Amino acid sequence: MINTNFNGTHSWLLEYISKCKLGEIEVGHELMLEFDRILEDFSDPSLKIEFEEAHKRIMFIETRCKHFEAPFAGKPFMLELFQKAFIESIYIFKIYDAEIGRYVRLVQDVLFLVARKNGKTPLVSAICLAEFFCGPLGIKILCSSNDYEQADLMFQAINAMREESPALEKVTRKNVKGIYFGNPKNVKKKGKFSYKNKGNIRKISAKTGAKEGRNIAVGAVDEVHEMKDNTSVMPIRQALSTQDEPLYFELTTEGVVNDGYLDSRLKDAREVLNGEMERRRWRIWLYTQDNEQEIWQNEKSWVKSNPGLGTIKKWSFLRLMVEEAKTSKATRVFVLSKDFNEKQNNSSAWLMPEDIENKETFDIEVFRNGFAIGGVDLSRTGDLCSARAMLMKPNSDKKYFIQQYFIPESKLSTLTKDELAKYKEWIRQGYITVSDGNENDFRLVTQWFYNLFKQYGIRFYKTGYDKWSATYWIREMEDFGFDTKKVEQIWGSMSEPMRLLEADLKSDKVVYNDHPIDRSCLENTGMSVNSKEEMMPIKVQGKDDNKIDGAVTMMICYRIYIDFKTEFLELVKRMQ
Repeated sequence: MINTNFNGTHSWLLEYISKCKLGEIEVGHELMLEFDRILEDFSDPSLKIEFEEAHKRIMFIETRCKHFEAPFAGKPFMLELFQKAFIESIYIFKIYDAEIGRYVRLVQDVLFLVARKNGKTPLVSAICLAEFFCGPLGIKILCSSNDYEQADLMFQAINAMREESPALEKVTRKNVKGIYFGNPKNVKKKGKFSYKNKGNIRKISAKTGAKEGRNIAVGAVDEVHEMKDNTSVMPIRQALSTQDEPLYFELTTEGVVNDGYLDSRLKDAREVLNGEMERRRWRIWLYTQDNEQEIWQNEKSWVKSNPGLGTIKKWSFLRLMVEEAKTSKATRVFVLSKDFNEKQNNSSAWLMPEDIENKETFDIEVFRNGFAIGGVDLSRTGDLCSARAMLMKPNSDKKYFIQQYFIPESKLSTLTKDELAKYKEWIRQGYITVSDGNENDFRLVTQWFYNLFKQYGIRFYKTGYDKWSATYWIREMEDFGFDTKKVEQIWGSMSEPMRLLEADLKSDKVVYNDHPIDRSCLENTGMSVNSKEEMMPIKVQGKDDNKIDGAVTMMICYRIYIDFKTEFLELVKRMQ
């Protein structure tokens, strides 16, 4: 058992480590590795252990700061044990700096990874405010994030805590540029709380220019998981270089950006934790699960990535998210990354094999003189060109697809032997129309739509198309009397139809006539999920040469259907 007193002073950090080591509090293996590093620091004779600065900031937060958001708005910011331990771990260790000629804070760099809704932004905001008041004269603090809105969340959290305390508000002021010492209503001529103190708290985003040239003592970057590289954070880190005791925070959850900045940082962090790299001034505080299986099998393990579960974050919320994740791939990706810090590949397969499999077929004659929604994914050279008609029956929510694919003749010569044999069979069966030369002939696409009307009387209510190479084709389609609508392949446009198509596929409400190319396209389709939990189709990682055009045209049809559902279903009723 670990002694929680150090030289007569109670240590929240040692108490937390002791309870975790004894199993009273469950944490993941990676945080346990950091605890081992910390315990080594406690026994390192080259370090001084001083609690005054840490406990001063803890007391400041608990006595001066108040929560500003429901359901805790107006209540004192009483720190949880894990939060006190985190603060102590940053401030109590001192190392002698020969260049400066005195002992300075050991920890200069902090990586804080914790699941969403565990109070990471309010906590680091409170630490920044405490540093503003408890730190040296003239201290400058910078809040940053990938976008201005997220950076503003931390800044507003700091300001809200300042405003909640009459004592803090009395000696500070805020304007559009930041928070400053000195208050025109309570003027002090000298000292820390006067206008002569040029300390401030400001905010910037990754999109804000001219980050170089700043001189700050504390930098805090929120949600680094969205950053693709280090171009946004390096100027902030460099702006700390003139300080004797700089303090740099990175706080985040896991994300879905592949090979992004956070991936690189976590790779280095894990090498440090495993003893493969030496970075003793880096505090690596990771709340992670030990494996994905325990998430589904043991809800008690959820506290490993959610230390505030039951006090800050509600069990009922997390249980609801996990249940939704069991039935929705997009929700599963989002929940695993955001609620459990399980890294998700943003180009993993979208559907399970059983979702795609549907042997049901139909005769096109059933839809003679009916109404359809059209969809095309145009490609001049590289990919297949896909054209599609979506039809429905009165009083049914099933969607029936008629499809045709197009490919330029020259493309066939680039295929492997096995692929060529497969494509030749599809061409023989009439699934693919071949264009002469090096480009798809879009006139053949127009002719296919027109033939459905000419041969079967199928009338197209609207036809959706993507934005690529479409100018001439649109004009030609409109000359034939088709009403075309642009459907961009972007997050906001594709997310809703992708979700509805997934739900319909799982419910066997999509009938694509057991078409082999449709099936192949669905198998090749991955999904990318952004921070707003929006979905977009992409190729499954490692399958860049495979085609997804058929799946995309299904989504384009669904986009038109969603946007014009009432009018289209009224037309479908006329088939009765």
